[in-house]
Amino acid sequence: MDWGFVHRIWDKWASNNVGSSGQPLKAALLINYDPTGPARLVSTLAEQEGIQADPIELSQFVRYLKKNKLQKGSFFIGSNQYLVTSIQKSWFGARCMNTSTPAGEGAIVMQTAAFLLVGLYEGSIGSASRAMVAVDQFAWQLG
Repeated sequence: MDWGFVHRIWDKWASNNVGSSGQPLKAALLINYDPTGPARLVSTLAEQEGIQADPIELSQFVRYLKKNKLQKGSFFIGSNQYLVTSIQKSWFGARCMNTSTPAGEGAIVMQTAAFLLVGLYEGSIGSASRAMVAVDQFAWQLG
């Protein structure tokens, strides 16, 4: 995939969907991901917005995904621990288990052919729906 293209659509998408109040996502990560590749090849962080992700923590997150046992256990992104609450064909949703935000926090994780897109949001059902639309929009642009 043309990296210049990915970078341009990320910049445009992130500026419209991530960070400021009123936008659907508080943070987003784009991770290079090849589920068929050798385990020794660590996935790399391609882009991030609204969060400073640690590559070692992200490699643990990717290992969790490769085990393909989403309904068991939990995963961490930053200091937050997430539990998967819904699983679909190419994406899943998770809720933060240790949030201090009264309305809660969640994550939408979508897999494309070459990337994992992680959208983090604050709030509950309505916020999750808005986050899903935003993440799906970026994945569609990649496709």
